[in-house]
Amino acid sequence: MLSRENIDNKYKWNLSDIYANWESWEKDLENLKEIIKEIPTFETSITADEKKFIELIKLEEKIQKMIDKLYLYPYMLRDLDSKDVVAAEKMQIIEHIYSEYSVISSWIVPKILEIPKETVDKWIERNPELHEHRFGLSELYRLREHVLDKDKEKLLSYFSQYMGAVNDIYDELSISDIKWNEVQLSNGEKVQVTNAMYSKILEENKCQDDRRKAFEALYNSYFINRNTYAAIYRGQIQRDVAGMKAKNYKSTLERALESNNIPVDVYLNLIGSAKENSAPLKKYIELRKKYLGISEYHYYDNQIKIVDYKKEFTYENAKDIVLESVLPLGKEYQNNLSTAISEGWLDVFETPNKRSGAYSLNIYDVHPYMLLNFNGTLDSVFTLAHELGHTLHSMYSTKAQPYATHDYTIFVAEVASTFNEKLLLDHMLKISTDKNERIALIEEAIGNIVGTYYLQSLFANYEYEAYKLVENGTPITADTLDEIMDRLFKEYFGEELTMDELQKIIWARIPHFFNSPYYVYQYATSFSASSKLYDKITNEKYSEAERKESLEKYLNLLKSGGSDFPINQLKDAGVNLLEKENFEAVAMELSRLTELLENELNK
Repeated sequence: MLSRENIDNKYKWNLSDIYANWESWEKDLENLKEIIKEIPTFETSITADEKKFIELIKLEEKIQKMIDKLYLYPYMLRDLDSKDVVAAEKMQIIEHIYSEYSVISSWIVPKILEIPKETVDKWIERNPELHEHRFGLSELYRLREHVLDKDKEKLLSYFSQYMGAVNDIYDELSISDIKWNEVQLSNGEKVQVTNAMYSKILEENKCQDDRRKAFEALYNSYFINRNTYAAIYRGQIQRDVAGMKAKNYKSTLERALESNNIPVDVYLNLIGSAKENSAPLKKYIELRKKYLGISEYHYYDNQIKIVDYKKEFTYENAKDIVLESVLPLGKEYQNNLSTAISEGWLDVFETPNKRSGAYSLNIYDVHPYMLLNFNGTLDSVFTLAHELGHTLHSMYSTKAQPYATHDYTIFVAEVASTFNEKLLLDHMLKISTDKNERIALIEEAIGNIVGTYYLQSLFANYEYEAYKLVENGTPITADTLDEIMDRLFKEYFGEELTMDELQKIIWARIPHFFNSPYYVYQYATSFSASSKLYDKITNEKYSEAERKESLEKYLNLLKSGGSDFPINQLKDAGVNLLEKENFEAVAMELSRLTELLENELNK
């Protein structure tokens, strides 16, 4: 693991694009405090005064932009070093101010809803500065049955800061306070098994016993606090169930989906279809077990390549490959990606106390930032392509949309990222002359289906069941959560997978469960959507004119930000996720690739 001091600045974030230093952050903070004081002055006037209504809408937007920057600056610094005390303190300060702002502004939505919708529509029509807020304002009226009166909304707002406490506790336990275990591998090397090192061993080490050691070392880091993780998760679900009831929803799932107008059937169709069509997954596991030559197939055997493929990629090489791969989306897209991989936008390598995994986040008045933990594996090259998909999506939506509608929903967020992965796979298959590399790439494609579609559907199934238990008043413990995972892994992966006791606690190491409930299903729905869109844009069974039209629709999807409901956005781009066949097509693709893999192996 590299120290930050030994890494060239071109591989690190340049956060001075947000704030030059803490002094400039403090100055902006003081400015925010003063601006927030203006909010109560509008309460008695907006229902009858059109100009005051417009002023309030513009003021709210200004405050939200400032909060975005003031929060993300310390947030990102903490992601670089979870032990950064100053950043932690600043985060608490801005969280407290945001909580106070929630209280001060809690009257706004109930007050707006006192104005007849017809009146607001007229105000929008005759005031161009309100045009960009048309969608957001109409959403207030659509969701009005879930808005409480002024006093109740104010009461709930007092608890807003504390509602996130369970998530903060999880982050501290799994990042700041986690103790990584050390193992000695079969070659005599001693390694500390962090999340990044674990992935590297599972992807590269042909010795099953080494993979087992890494698995046990990593999962024991979570198992030691098993009951604490369960208590955190239970508290989170209880919080969300309370919020569901307070806001007049029938279920936590309905509440999670309703804000984006996603039909519950989309979620249920997904997990139903994935489970019903798990036969290709089970066949693939059987094939891997055979060609890996192992008597028992464990989950930690899922990432190792069947063939001996240990190629290491430098980060510079990975950038070049990804840049070349996106050319089918046009020169403009490729040039934008070149900008995205420029200096200061990415934090590339794993360092002590840095957050694990990868993400891309966007700051409207600045630019997107990407966090990586690049380790030179083929998987890390695909992760780069994935996060750049998010970043390009942000760049297009920011350029095409005003602040009010620039922020695309999570539901469509994974379309661009998984589309980029498909581009990368096809490009690498075209340029590769190495048989083993080709087999590894086919496995990478299958791995994307397993990891992004089947596994995320399994996780979505787990969330649905765990939340249902609490909604129905059933107690949950670590054992309860383990039992759900145990059963679902057997249902999805079949008897060919030997389920280890430690594997059952995988729920404790999935940050999305704790930080973004009902998030993971969108990986699977987005994967299904991007597969359909990719086929329409690249498959030569379509005419050149049809492919060109599909490409234009896809780029329009990226540009549309959050200006419409995500189901409508995808439908406009060419995919209707209310049709179950979109999910069934993924299983058919897995069958095709598994057959292709077996043919390559038998050559």
